[in-house]
Amino acid sequence: MEGLSDLGVALGQVKSLLRYWFTFEQAVDRAAFLRHGVALMIVKYGVDALLVGLGTGTVWTPLDYLQSVPLLTSSRFSDSAPYLVPALAAWTLPFLWIGVSMTIRRLLDAGWSAWWCLLFFVPVASYILMAVLALAPSSPGKARGDRLDPSGDRIPSALLSIAFGGSLGLGMMSLAVLRLNSFGLALFMGTPFVLGLVTAFTLCRRYPASARETLEVVSMTVLLVAGAAFVIGFEGAVCLMMVAPLGLAVAAMGALVGRQLARAGETAARGAVLIAVLLPGTATIEAGEQVAQLREVRSSVVVSASPDDVWREVVAFSPIPEPSGLLFRLGLAYPTHARIEGAGVGAIRYCVFSTGAFVEPITTWEPAVRLGFDVAESPPPLQELTFWEVDPPHLEGYLVAKSGEFRLVGLGDGRTRLEGSTWYEQRLRPEGYWVLFSDYVISRIHRRVLEHIKTQVEGRAAEGLRSAP
Repeated sequence: MEGLSDLGVALGQVKSLLRYWFTFEQAVDRAAFLRHGVALMIVKYGVDALLVGLGTGTVWTPLDYLQSVPLLTSSRFSDSAPYLVPALAAWTLPFLWIGVSMTIRRLLDAGWSAWWCLLFFVPVASYILMAVLALAPSSPGKARGDRLDPSGDRIPSALLSIAFGGSLGLGMMSLAVLRLNSFGLALFMGTPFVLGLVTAFTLCRRYPASARETLEVVSMTVLLVAGAAFVIGFEGAVCLMMVAPLGLAVAAMGALVGRQLARAGETAARGAVLIAVLLPGTATIEAGEQVAQLREVRSSVVVSASPDDVWREVVAFSPIPEPSGLLFRLGLAYPTHARIEGAGVGAIRYCVFSTGAFVEPITTWEPAVRLGFDVAESPPPLQELTFWEVDPPHLEGYLVAKSGEFRLVGLGDGRTRLEGSTWYEQRLRPEGYWVLFSDYVISRIHRRVLEHIKTQVEGRAAEGLRSAP
């Protein structure tokens, strides 16, 4: 019984600690901010270093944080295990929210405007803000702003907040995509966060909305912005569906922050200035960054045939039947057949997809062993579902196949393990989110080709056995 009692006490302490980190219920003075911040930083670094060490075999030092963006989208992770970048991103998200929650409460405790929490998302500036807050004393007068009485009606307040948040979202999308050609953290994380923050702040300053009501209005705003982008031909359905989970999740975080700012009596003037400067400024800085991580996706299949028989189909495979799965029917490009001009190193292989052909100069030619090639030209990765002719800039240059290779390994029992690899670069941010889609899609493309080769080779082998005397 004593053991159960101790366990109950420990669980109670953990629950209390989680409420302190993740909610806005308790004030945070400078001692607590420094103590919890250092402890969380040590835990965060320890797991980061462990994941990086397991995934790359290299040492991740504390100084590396000064050279990376908040979600660790560092190009130093080239040749890492496929799970590394998504795992780092998932591990970072709760710390991101803890940082925002504690920063807002520390700002209010110091008597400052909670709008300064937006600096938490700015590289380098976030470290300066945390250092200052660790030193700033508590203020005896913690009331902020004019604390308007939110006595407005629900529907008019919701419509006004949707109009403000939606306008900001569409404006930022236009700036990042049409003017800056930037598909980074400012667009995919900064924009939905600030959209949720502005929508919730506007709503809760006029109407005493509950957390649930706030999230409902913010979610409606995100969906309306996505719908408007689709209707006016700004984006296609496939890309909007892929970004929706991230956008809704980040907007919800912004919504909770915006509601807290309104409840703290913050006025909008300082926040409007910070948003007007920080969000476009971050997008402008990101627009010049083109560093990308080279990733490998590898797949394999075992074929009941000799390497010599498999090789002939690998070099130039016959037409593949139309796909029946939803993934490719939504518009994602899929391979149809391959042909080759010439033989040996220097020959040109054309792997034809539903959206065009990959032009692949042969760099390695080892019959029945290995076929390697670079990618000189590539078609769009998908055909968007839309009412209009849409050609989003992110379809060119943001997911780039660089090279590929087939390897044939004889298993000694009349079978062959056929392996396929694609090396590609991913320039969409946050990388940890988008590689989940790109790795999966490329693996499905691999599977379509490898399974077709297996079917064709084994079918010919079976046909040969039936026709043998």
